[in-house]
Amino acid sequence: MLEIIKEPWPWYVAGPLIGLTVPILLIIGNKSFGISSSLRHICAACIPANISFFKYDWKKESWNLFFVFGIFLGGVISAYFLANPNPVEIAPELSAQLATYGITDHSGLVPTQLFSWESLLTLRGFIMIVVGGFLVGFGTRYAGGCTSGHAIMGISNLQWPSLVATICFMIGGFVMSLLILPYILSL
Repeated sequence: MLEIIKEPWPWYVAGPLIGLTVPILLIIGNKSFGISSSLRHICAACIPANISFFKYDWKKESWNLFFVFGIFLGGVISAYFLANPNPVEIAPELSAQLATYGITDHSGLVPTQLFSWESLLTLRGFIMIVVGGFLVGFGTRYAGGCTSGHAIMGISNLQWPSLVATICFMIGGFVMSLLILPYILSL
């Protein structure tokens, strides 16, 4: 059984399992799936400030905090017990293209030449980590939710704003990977 868990699951198994969270949450208690809102709940619980954005009954959404903690705990358990000791397998063409940018270490889930404490002190690393993180946070707040909330929960509930947001997420991803990322990597 452990070998089955360690192997990557095909999309036709993993996708429906993720998709089933929507009806389960709706049936259990009319709950909405989304990860980015949990940061708001944590801030509302921990910061006793007089900020109107954080003045609401966050205890009604405490289930979301347990859900996010479960995701974190699952990640820790899988990284500790289910980690693949082999380097990440990528297409040879992609490996050759990344080597032109000086990215040759594929031993982890992310290239250490881009995502490490040492790279944070470079212009390329600062843009990827700090500016990228800010843009993800800003975009999540501006769009009224993250990709999981809009693409999984919103579209399954036939919400027009979620479809628009998901289309914009996809267009932004294409523009970033095809036009902007090669420029950043060449820095």
